[in-house]
Amino acid sequence: CLPAWGVCEQHQVLADSSPHPAMAARAYNFKSITAVPQSKDFVDIILSKTQRKTPTVIHKNFDISRIRSFYLRKVKFTQQNFHERLAGIIAEFPKLDDVHPFYADLMNVLYDKDHYKLALGQINTACHLIDNVAKDYVRLIKYGDSLYRCKMLKRAALGRMCTIMLRQNSSLKYLEEVRQHLGRLPSIDPTARTIILTGFPNVGKSSFMNSVTRADVEVQPYAFTTKSLFVGHTDYKYLRWQVIDTPGILDHPLEERNTIEMQAITALAHLKAAVIYVMDLSEQCGYTVAEQLSLLENIKPLFANKPLLVVVNKIDVVSLDNLPAIAVEPFKRLAAEGIDILPMSTLTSEGVIDVKTTACEKLLAQRIEVKMKSSRMPDVLNRLHVAVPQPRDGKTRPAFIPPTVRARMDAEKAAAAGGMEITPAPRVKVTARQRELQLGGDYFLDLQDEWELRNPDWKKDVIPEIMDGKNIADYIDPDIMQRLADLEAEEALREEAGEYALDMDDEDEATKELRRKAALIRKKKLVRAEQARLKRTRNHPKLPLKGQARMFAAEQRKAAAEAEAAAARADAEAAAEAEAAQASGEKRRRVRSVESQSGKRLREESLSVGPAARSKSRPNRELDGVPMRDRAEAIKMKHAKTRPLQQAGRAGEADRHVHEQKPRHLFAGKRGKGKTDYR
Repeated sequence: CLPAWGVCEQHQVLADSSPHPAMAARAYNFKSITAVPQSKDFVDIILSKTQRKTPTVIHKNFDISRIRSFYLRKVKFTQQNFHERLAGIIAEFPKLDDVHPFYADLMNVLYDKDHYKLALGQINTACHLIDNVAKDYVRLIKYGDSLYRCKMLKRAALGRMCTIMLRQNSSLKYLEEVRQHLGRLPSIDPTARTIILTGFPNVGKSSFMNSVTRADVEVQPYAFTTKSLFVGHTDYKYLRWQVIDTPGILDHPLEERNTIEMQAITALAHLKAAVIYVMDLSEQCGYTVAEQLSLLENIKPLFANKPLLVVVNKIDVVSLDNLPAIAVEPFKRLAAEGIDILPMSTLTSEGVIDVKTTACEKLLAQRIEVKMKSSRMPDVLNRLHVAVPQPRDGKTRPAFIPPTVRARMDAEKAAAAGGMEITPAPRVKVTARQRELQLGGDYFLDLQDEWELRNPDWKKDVIPEIMDGKNIADYIDPDIMQRLADLEAEEALREEAGEYALDMDDEDEATKELRRKAALIRKKKLVRAEQARLKRTRNHPKLPLKGQARMFAAEQRKAAAEAEAAAARADAEAAAEAEAAQASGEKRRRVRSVESQSGKRLREESLSVGPAARSKSRPNRELDGVPMRDRAEAIKMKHAKTRPLQQAGRAGEADRHVHEQKPRHLFAGKRGKGKTDYR
């Protein structure tokens, strides 16, 4: 059920917090427009993308259809990229016929809508010209009879496209400047609740805006400090309001106003808002009160169907009460017309909140009145129902008032009837805030003090900690800290007695040798692990089979040479032993037998490590078991399988490579004088 007094408030919520979906769709985000490159950068971007995204290898020996498709793809790809970029520029920039009239007129004031439309029209024309060029040359390339002719047609097509874009340099530069300026414009919602500040320069508009919003507009003691529109936001009745600070306006005809003043005129003409006309009674702004009133009369047609407030600022210097009767007469005429006149001082903040509240209330009442008269309001009212309770019997049901409160009320009434002043009853309960102010830094918020328990002494009890359905306190030994201290003392006594000391001198030679070998093994393991890691992470191309065979043969030759050197050393040692044996009286025959046996054994060992011995001891596993008639086919299959591995061993992306320093499409052809800079 809704109370009877809530009908107007409900209409207010419906009128202000639930805008029409079409209004929400009018939000403009000019900061998302993509940057517009200059003509030379535009051409470089498109040609570089064509070079990167299309094939680059073609030979005259290819079939003519393949050659045609190669160059057709380049022409079509370039045309498609030009079309997409230019169409994106045209689509992202706002169209003056589609945006809100406020933004359309503001862009006309700032950028000249004729120049703006002409620049976009030239970009659109360039897009169509490039499409036509591509269409014509695609038709010609289809009848090209050689690689040279197709190549020249492709070159001519890309050249004409680039020439068309280079001629649009001025339009592209202008659109980039417009884009940057649009991105710096404030985000103004034409459908939101808005308050507009207007008046002569240096009357206090920016100071008022800084007082009521979170904006930070520059304030200086000279005229025209504000040269563009500034937007701030404030809250009133839980609703969002935007406050627009406009540049100062001078009292002269519309044709003589400059761009700065026309921004304020545009905002006043197109935005449905409450207008606050700020005046300076002290005339410190440099303009008399009569001139300010004259300006108000001249721009009053812009305030049609808008709530208007005349705010008299700087009352800390001069107020309305200090003015003579003749000077007050114009303000009385304005009040007779229904225009509110409010005093204000932004320096002392006197009357600032009253001005804000009055402006918001007047605009809110007007918006509700307009929406109540709209055709949609009957549908809204049909969805609302205000319930009014009806009495079911003649019994009165007064509100319940506690006895203590009733006694207090009776005492106050008696005191008021007798002309006595009654002091308020002291508060019995001390709030947490009062305790905090009383204790200061020693205050601690204890929530357990507020618990309502059957026994107040239970508030300070320790809360048990439950884990897996069991109380942790049941498993805690109360003497655990004492037992830990005793155990640490016992361990300290054992260490002092030397029970844990190790006598390294008691080890025998075998144990020491074992420790030394274990250290060597651990070191060797670390070295092998590091070598394996380096080998695994080494980035080198895989050698083909021929290279592997050459490396294996070199290793075999090295092993054979080492075996021969070992045999020579063995012969020398045997000869030395023979001489020693002869000197000691041993028989010559025994020496010869030993010498022949050792030499024979070493020669056999040296012969067993050669390539011939390896070929005899190890069969060819690749062809083992394959019949002779199928071995040629097996070799072909092996080569087909190993070809990808050999190709993978060539130079790849990770290898050092010096890329082309001069792209051909940027350097080919004749260049005129002064055209050597391709960027």
